[in-house]
Amino acid sequence: SEEFKEAVVRKMMPPHLVSVSQLSRDTGVSDVTLYKWKNYYLNQGVVVPANKTKSKEWTAEDKLAVVIATASFNEIQLSEYCRGKGLYKEQIDQWKSAALSGYQNSSLQNKIQTIHRREDKQQIKKLTRELNRKDKALAETAALLVLFKKVECHLGGKRGRLVSSERRQVAIKIISLAMLHGARQHLACEIVGITSRTLQNWRVRGLADQRQTTKNAPVNKLSKKERDDILAVCNTEEFRNQPPKQIVPALADKGVFLASESSFYRILRQENQLHHRGHSAKPMAKMKPRSYAATGSNQVWSWDITYLASAVRGQFYYLYLFMDIYSRKVVGWEVYVNESSEQAADVLRKARFAEALPLNHELVLHSDNGSPMKGATMLATMHKMGVIPSFSRPAVSNDNPFSEALFKTLKYVPAYPTQPFETLDSARRWVASFCSWYNKLHRHSGLKFVTPEQRHDGIDIAILEYRKRVYKEAKKRHPERWSGNIRNWDHKATVELNPINRPSRSTEMQMAA
Repeated sequence: SEEFKEAVVRKMMPPHLVSVSQLSRDTGVSDVTLYKWKNYYLNQGVVVPANKTKSKEWTAEDKLAVVIATASFNEIQLSEYCRGKGLYKEQIDQWKSAALSGYQNSSLQNKIQTIHRREDKQQIKKLTRELNRKDKALAETAALLVLFKKVECHLGGKRGRLVSSERRQVAIKIISLAMLHGARQHLACEIVGITSRTLQNWRVRGLADQRQTTKNAPVNKLSKKERDDILAVCNTEEFRNQPPKQIVPALADKGVFLASESSFYRILRQENQLHHRGHSAKPMAKMKPRSYAATGSNQVWSWDITYLASAVRGQFYYLYLFMDIYSRKVVGWEVYVNESSEQAADVLRKARFAEALPLNHELVLHSDNGSPMKGATMLATMHKMGVIPSFSRPAVSNDNPFSEALFKTLKYVPAYPTQPFETLDSARRWVASFCSWYNKLHRHSGLKFVTPEQRHDGIDIAILEYRKRVYKEAKKRHPERWSGNIRNWDHKATVELNPINRPSRSTEMQMAA
C-alpha cells in the first residue's frame, strides 16, 4: 500500500537514515524495489540521501534535514545519533554554521571576506620576506663555503706584509665571485684574511706594490759564473742522478768546494731543476695547526668519533663526543649507527643549547680531518653559530690529544662492558651513565684531581686552596716528615691546544748573551 511504501521511505530519510540493505532485511522487500521507491520520492522533491556511507557527498537538503532533526537533541542524544548514523558532532556543527551563514547580511559577509583577504595578503608578504631572507642567508652560506675551499692560503698576518700582485688578483676574483652569489663583502674578506679597506685599496690603487724600497745585493752573493759552474757539475754524467746532499761530500773528497749544500738546492730550485724523482711518494709538508688557549669554560671545545662494538661482527655504533678542553667536561654526546656531518651538526646544536651559549659567543671547535668533521652541513652549522673551526693535520692523532685521552678513559674504565652492545639503546644507556660519572665523580689527573664539573663551574679554585691549607697545617704539625715543599695544588689557569714550542729560559739567556 502507499502507506507502507511511505513509511519505508521515511526510514531512509533523516534523522533515521537507515540503509537500503538494512531495510531490505527488516521488511523483506528487495533492494531493487526499495531503490525504485527511493528514486520515485526523489523525483517528487522529497529529501532522501543518496549514500549514507559518504556524508561529504550529501546534498545541501540532506544536511539541512539532519540539522533540523538534531536541533532539539541534548549532548547524549546527539552523541548516540552521531554514532548510529556514522557522523561526527563537528560535521553537524559545520553544517549548522553553513546554514546560519546563509542568513547573514551579504554586506557583512563581504566585509568579513575583505578583512580575511587583507590578513592573508599581509601574512603572504611576511612569509615572502622571511623566505627571501632565508634564501639570501642560504646563498651566502653556500658562497662562503665555496670561497673557503678556493682559498689556497690565508693572506692575513703582520701589518705591512707583502702580497704579490698575482695573489691579490686571485683574491679580488674569488671575493667578487662570492659576492655575486650572495656573500657580503666583509665576511668574504674575513675568510680570505684581509679587511674590506685592503680590498678597496687593491681595487683603487692597483695590484702592484707601491712601497719605495732599495734592494742591495748581498756581498756573499754567488756570481753568474759560479752559478753556471754549479749547474754544470750537477748535470754531469757522474752526478746527474744524485741530489746535492750526495754531490757536495763527493766534491769535498776530491778537494773541491763550490758552495754549500743549501746553495746547491737553492740554485737548482731557482732554475726549476729540483723536483721529486723516483718511485716513492712525494713528501707532503704538514703545517702544525694553529694553537688556541682556553682561560675559562666554553672557549675551546674538542670532538671526535669512536667505535663501539655491536653484537654483529664487522658492524659498529658510532659515539660522537664533544668536550671542553679547559674543564675536560663532556658537553655533548650521541650514539648513532653511522657517520654523517648532519648528525654531528645536530649534536653540536644540542651541546650549545645545553650550555646555554648565546649566539654571539666566540667558540673554537677542534677536530680531525674526517668527512663528518669537514662536511658541508657541519661547516655551515658552525658558520651560522659563529663557531671557529680548527682541524688536525692528516693522520696526526697528537693534534687532538684531549679527545683521544677521553676515549682511552672511556674504553679502559672498569665499568666498560666486556661484551659488545646488543642494541643501540643499550649503548646509549651505558654512555649516558659513563658521562654522568665522568663529569660529576671522576677526579681528573690533569685537573689536580678535581671533577670536570667542579672545574667547569669554577669551584675548583676554592677546593685547591682548601687542600693547600690542609697540607700546610700538616707540615706545620710534623715538619720533620717533609723533605721539601708541600704538594703542588696550584690552579692551572690556562689550557693550550697544540701549544707552540717556546725556547727554554736557558736558551733565551744564551741567545741574549
